[in-house]
Amino acid sequence: MSPDELQTLIEDATFDHATGASETALAKLGRATAAAPDSFEAWHALAEVNFAVRHLDAALAAAERAHALRPGDLFINTTLSRVWMERGDKTKAEHFGAQAKIGSWKDQLQNPDAHTGGVG
Repeated sequence: MSPDELQTLIEDATFDHATGASETALAKLGRATAAAPDSFEAWHALAEVNFAVRHLDAALAAAERAHALRPGDLFINTTLSRVWMERGDKTKAEHFGAQAKIGSWKDQLQNPDAHTGGVG
């Protein structure tokens, strides 16, 4: 599967989920992660759709795969925080929430104009 085909599949799955076809989305994201096991975007999308349909074990597994690929990513840390909170582990939820906040601060320091509306 080419990178463009993978991106299209992820986008199609996201659209499917947004229009209420979550099982179709999950099937497409399953194909995406099988075809491209190193795709952060595919794993993160799979985590989010599973979380939305309350498949918390599957959401956690997919989020952990995405996190292994990009541990400093703000969004995957936020996803993991949400999953752990729903699973009832406040300590882990707070850990990943803090990682997300640190990631956000780093991004603000590296890209101040993007956060202040300033012109570069």
